[in-house]
Amino acid sequence: MASTTTTTDLLTDDMLARFDERAPVYDRENRFFTEDWEELKGSGYLLAAVPEQFGGAGLGLDGYCRLVRRLAYVAPATALATNMHCYWTGVAADLLRAGDDSCRWILEEAARGEVFCALHGEAGNDITLLLAVAHAERVDGGWEISGHKIFGSLTPVWTYGGFHAMDTTDPDDPRVVHGFLRRDAEGIQIIDTWDTLGMRATQSQDTVLDKAFCPDEHVALVCPPGFAGAGPFQLSIFAWALLGFSSVYLGAAERALDLTIANQPRRSSIALVNSMAHHPEVQHGVADMRIAHDAAEALLATTAADWAAGVDHPDWPVRLLACRSFVIEQAFAIVDQALDLTGGAGAFRRNRLEQLFRDVRMGRFHPGNTMLAHEVIGKLCLGVDPDVSPRWS
Repeated sequence: MASTTTTTDLLTDDMLARFDERAPVYDRENRFFTEDWEELKGSGYLLAAVPEQFGGAGLGLDGYCRLVRRLAYVAPATALATNMHCYWTGVAADLLRAGDDSCRWILEEAARGEVFCALHGEAGNDITLLLAVAHAERVDGGWEISGHKIFGSLTPVWTYGGFHAMDTTDPDDPRVVHGFLRRDAEGIQIIDTWDTLGMRATQSQDTVLDKAFCPDEHVALVCPPGFAGAGPFQLSIFAWALLGFSSVYLGAAERALDLTIANQPRRSSIALVNSMAHHPEVQHGVADMRIAHDAAEALLATTAADWAAGVDHPDWPVRLLACRSFVIEQAFAIVDQALDLTGGAGAFRRNRLEQLFRDVRMGRFHPGNTMLAHEVIGKLCLGVDPDVSPRWS
C-alpha cells in the first residue's frame, strides 16, 4: 500500500505550536508527552522511515534527520524519545533495501501500530551494542534474557523492546544476542527512576529482565562481541541512532540561537546608547554560535545524505562517531553561549533557555560519548585493533 502522506502532514505548523506550548509543562511535571504522542501517531510521524509499501512515508536517513530537527526545535524530549522507535524502523528499512529481510517483521508490526524502544543502556558497559552485561541463555525455541537495562525511552508506550545480551555458555566463544522482547512477556519489570536533569518527558525508566523469553523469530542476529562481530545491522543502528541523536540536539541548539538573536535587540544597559545587539562581545558571541551551528549542520547533512545514498565509505564507523561527537559538542557550545548572552534572566524556569540548557546536557550521555568516540576514532585511524584486551597497553 503506497502512502500519500507528505512530510508536511507528519509535522504541521499547528502541531508544532501545540508541542511548543506543552514542552515546558511536561518538563515541569516530569511526565510523559502523552498528548504529543497521540498527535504524532495520528499524523503518521512514527512511520516516517517505514517504506511506502508498508504504508509509511519512506524517508531515508537524510529526510528523517531534517524532520526530527523540526520537532526538536520545539520539543527536544518528544523528538528524542520518538527517535528510539523511528531508528528501529529506519534500520529495518535499510536492511530490507539491501536484501536482508531479517527485520522485515519490524516494519510490518510498526505499520500495525506496535511501538519499538531501545533496551541497550547498561550500567558498567561503555561499549553499548558491541558488548553486554545482560545475560542470554539458550532454551527451546528462543532465548531467556536477564539483566538490568537503563535509559529505556518510551517506557509508558513501548510494546517491543530491542535488546542485546551476552551468551557465555562457551567462555572461549561468547556471543551477543540481538532481539526484541514483547512488553507482555513474563520476567519484565519496570522501575520508576526517571527524575533527571533534562529530557524529562522521555520517561526513560529502568527495565529489569528476569529470564524474559525472546522467541527465535524475534532474534535479529547472534554474533561475536566487539567490532569483530559488527556488520550491517550494528552499523545501521549506529547511523540511525547517532545521527538521530545529533539532529535532536542540533534542533534544540538552533532554538537557543534564534531566541538569543531575537532577545538581544530588546536588552539594554545604562552604559549603552543602543540595545545590547550593538555590544561588540554580543556580536562576537552570536557570530560564534552561528559558525558552530552552520558547521554542525553541514557535517550532519553530508553524513546523513551519504548514508541515505549508499555511499560506500570504508570508514563509516569513524564518520558516524565523529559526526555525533562534533554536532553534540557544538550544540553544547551554542546553548552555553546563549545562556551567557542572556544573563541572569536565563536562570529562571520561565525562560525557555533554562530548559534548553538542561536538555542539551543530556547529549553527552548518549552512546558514542566523548571518551569512547575519541578512543575508537583514534584507534581505527591509527590501525589499532579496538577489540584487543586490555584496551590500553
